[in-house]
Amino acid sequence: MKSLLQKILGLISKKILKKHKPIIIGVTGSVGKTSTVEAIYHILKNKFSVRKTIGNYNNEIGLPLTIIGEKTANRSIIGWLKVFNRGINKIYSKDYPKILVLEMGVDKPNDMDYLLNLAKPNISIITAIGKRPVHVEFFKSPKELASEKTKIISNLSSTDTAILNYDDIAVRLSAKQTKAKTITFGFIKGAELQADNLNLNADLSNGQGLQGYSFKMRYQGKEIPIRLKNIFSKTQIYAVLAAAACAISMKMNLVEISETLFDYKAPKGRMNLIPGIKGTYLIDDTYNASPEATLSALNVLKEIKTSGRKIACLADMLELGALTIEAHKDIGKLASQAADYIVTVGKASEYIASQAINLGFPKDKVFSFQNSEEAGLFVQNKILKSGDLVLIKGSQSMRMEKITKELMAEPEKALELLVRQGIEWSKK
Repeated sequence: MKSLLQKILGLISKKILKKHKPIIIGVTGSVGKTSTVEAIYHILKNKFSVRKTIGNYNNEIGLPLTIIGEKTANRSIIGWLKVFNRGINKIYSKDYPKILVLEMGVDKPNDMDYLLNLAKPNISIITAIGKRPVHVEFFKSPKELASEKTKIISNLSSTDTAILNYDDIAVRLSAKQTKAKTITFGFIKGAELQADNLNLNADLSNGQGLQGYSFKMRYQGKEIPIRLKNIFSKTQIYAVLAAAACAISMKMNLVEISETLFDYKAPKGRMNLIPGIKGTYLIDDTYNASPEATLSALNVLKEIKTSGRKIACLADMLELGALTIEAHKDIGKLASQAADYIVTVGKASEYIASQAINLGFPKDKVFSFQNSEEAGLFVQNKILKSGDLVLIKGSQSMRMEKITKELMAEPEKALELLVRQGIEWSKK
């Protein structure tokens, strides 16, 4: 059934692209894909007709659904027939976006080949690969996974554009694999589009709340100040830089780009600061988790000043294969430095707890649970006090947003602020 579904969706989506010929922007990487897609859409939407990947529709089913402009039919045969019919109608419609921003996820060998066969980008972005990339479970090595991801730029022509994270050495070196024009982005010297003079208002103890990051964005000798309200993670700045590079490749200037960013917000579940019960603050980073992203989140927790204690609620990072134990131990090491309490959820995260204790972290301040519901209730009833700051992070299936909902001051805003609040998720 799935194979037939893929074939039909693929055929329809190819026909749509052949007819309408939109500019295709493809985004891949181990972290930051969805945030980058959102940032690109935010910058381009007021100047161009744009459609973006919804949620995590980044695979062999999700990608054609984005091209068609539909959501899943949830295994209903009648529902899928309606999707096919509407897709066929889109082939002949005159109303179609000029730009598609497509997230291209890779879980196993040849995934990228399949996606590129469906939709060949004109602009390809690699957000990051990292020392310990995610989704290595079905690959022989991280190097093999990196090779799969970089296919997104190796097929570009000389008139296309590759946008690459200069700070990630594996991504930087991948520039040798493409004939396309390149724009690099990052924080370190050498990046063509560079964020410099970063400043994070990281003091919650004054009662005024955090004001987010400010920095200078530089490109080809020009610079402009950028202020990102309510953005507290460098990962989100990388997403903005990648999006800005994309806009530059489409002839937007720095002033135009900066004007679009005044109201930019991180997507749900990506390092959002939310008021908690009992006069506390929550860093909701529950969309997903990888080693690189979790280390980044813990560094933010470490940096922020608060009048109370710091609590790290951390769940399993999945799809790491042979790297699972080592990666979780690394998280345990940093968590022992960043937090006053460590709460883990899941079997693999017990390595976070044990590593922190082995490094001298107080054993009576480490607690492990097998599900997020129990962990959330424990934090609420046994740990939380006024002024505390709580980081909440884990892989999607660990459902750590349930802890955020349990601890947020206004749970009635969960649908507005949190990931996975739909009816289909309530049944899981």
